[in-house]
Amino acid sequence: MPSPLHLISLTQVALHRWLRAIFILLVPPVVVDSILLLVTFFFYQHIPAAVAHYVAYAGGIMLLGFATFALIELRRKSRQEMAESTVLTYASVSVATLAELTAPGTWVYWLAIAGPIIEEGRHQGYLHIVPFFAGSLFGYYGAALLSLWLMARGASLNKHFKKHLVLTANLLLLVIGISYLVPAYVGR
Repeated sequence: MPSPLHLISLTQVALHRWLRAIFILLVPPVVVDSILLLVTFFFYQHIPAAVAHYVAYAGGIMLLGFATFALIELRRKSRQEMAESTVLTYASVSVATLAELTAPGTWVYWLAIAGPIIEEGRHQGYLHIVPFFAGSLFGYYGAALLSLWLMARGASLNKHFKKHLVLTANLLLLVIGISYLVPAYVGR
């Protein structure tokens, strides 16, 4: 499922702003991952395993709130005004970055996969784990760029879809927010 940052980047591509789209797609996740790398490195032993469950509530509520706000604004402004709004783009990137931070998958990755590998690095040397993180970095961000290009290519094939891209992106934000909340609620 595309992340909220993918959707924001896709709307920027629709406005022919590729550099801004790439910046939005890459920089916020690097910031989030850098913070979580430091948290995992220094506090891995103290982080409760259920944290992914609890942050899912925050992420889901935040996404539902922002998607609702954006859908209400969509009724007041034209799609073009919304897509070109610097303030709305900044707000949506901020919310999407927080959603990235509160995504359950992000925490599962750092606690279940990266955490034990960092622990292994403490015992066998950190150079031993560099290939894993380098491969993860190139794989994840390479796939993000490729998926953005493929989504942009697919959206450009259908001119009718391009007109409804902002509405579709905001509806998908609602779906993503619900996808965070339902498993968190059911799995409690």
